[in-house]
Amino acid sequence: MNPYFPGVVVRSAGSAPAVEELRLPEIGPGQVRVRVRAAGVCHSDLSMVNGTLTPPYPLVLGHEAAGEVVEAGEHVTRVSVGDHVVLNWQPACRECWFCTHGQPWLCSTSSGVAALENGITVDGDPVFVGLGLGAFAEQVVAPANAVVPVPASLDFERAALLGCAVLTGAGAVRNTAGVRPGETVVVIGLGAVGLSVVAAARAAGASAVIAVDVSTAKKALAEAAGATDFLVSSDSLSKEIRGRTARLGADHAFECVGRSATIRAAWRATRRGGQVTVVGMGANDDMVSLSALDIFSSARTLRSSVYGSSDPDVEVPALAADVLAGTLSLDHLITDRITLADVPAAFDRMSRGEGARSVILL
Repeated sequence: MNPYFPGVVVRSAGSAPAVEELRLPEIGPGQVRVRVRAAGVCHSDLSMVNGTLTPPYPLVLGHEAAGEVVEAGEHVTRVSVGDHVVLNWQPACRECWFCTHGQPWLCSTSSGVAALENGITVDGDPVFVGLGLGAFAEQVVAPANAVVPVPASLDFERAALLGCAVLTGAGAVRNTAGVRPGETVVVIGLGAVGLSVVAAARAAGASAVIAVDVSTAKKALAEAAGATDFLVSSDSLSKEIRGRTARLGADHAFECVGRSATIRAAWRATRRGGQVTVVGMGANDDMVSLSALDIFSSARTLRSSVYGSSDPDVEVPALAADVLAGTLSLDHLITDRITLADVPAAFDRMSRGEGARSVILL
C-alpha cells in the first residue's frame, strides 16, 4: 500500500480545514500519480468550506495546481514519469455532445464534479477529493486526461495558476467575450481571476480597463495588471464609469465576484448593445433581477464564462509559452507563498478581500 502523506481536509461545511494524513489508492489503467509542487488557493475552495457549495465530506481541498508525474498507469501515453504538468479539474471526455460540438469546457461526462471518493484518512475513513483532484496534498491520483504537460523551464508556482485563475480570466476575455482593440472594459472584483481578466483585456488592446473592487488596497495590484483606471465600488459606480467612457458605458463588463448585486452593477456599467460576462460562481439562491423592458431596450448580452470557454489541452500550453516568452506576466498574482498548514489563514485573507493568490509550495 502507498504511504500516508499530508493533505488539507475539511470535515463538514463551516468547519475549519486542517492538515491530516491521507492515503490514496494504487493507480489503475489510464491514471497517473502526481507529486504536487505548488497549488493556488481559489475562491471555489473557500466555497466548499463555508457551505456555498456542499460537496460530500470529509473533503480534500484544492484543484489549481502543478506538479511532477511520479507514476503512470497502463495505457497512459500523453505523459511520462518526470513530466511537469498542470492539473485540469474539467478534463474533456472528447466523446459527449458538447465535446464533439466544440465546447469541451461544458463536457457532460468529465470528472470536473464537486467531489469524488478517492482515498482514506489515517483512521481509515473514506475521503472525497475536491473537483476530482484534491490538490492541497503532497500527491494526487487522477485520470491521465486531467493533466496537461508544460515545459520544465516554467516554475511550478506560476504553472499552477494556469490551471484555474489565469485560464479562466484570460479565456473569458479571449474566447467568451472576444474583446477587440480599442474597446473599453470594466472588471468588477479583483481577485486572481479578475486581475487575470485585467491583464488579458490590456493584452487584447482594450483602450481603457476600469478595475473595480470594494478595497482600495487592490489599486496597486490592478495597476500592476494593466488597469488604466481604478474605482472603489459604490452606488454611483455606473455614473463614474460613464464619466470615463464618453457617457456611454463600457463595451464589456466582467463580473468576477459571483453575486447578484455585482452582476446588476456590471449590467448598469455597460453601454447599450454591450456585453456582460459573468465569471464569478455564485450561490444557487442568489437571484438576479432585471426588468423585462430593460433587457429589451438595452440590447445588452448577458452570459457566463465557464472555465474561460477554454480547451485546457490547447490553451494551457499556449499560456505557458506566453509566460516563458515574457508576453504574459503572472508575478503580480502571487501575493503570499505558504505551506499546507497556512491554508486557513489564506482563506481568512480571501474572505477579507486581501491580496490576490496565496500559493502553497510543497
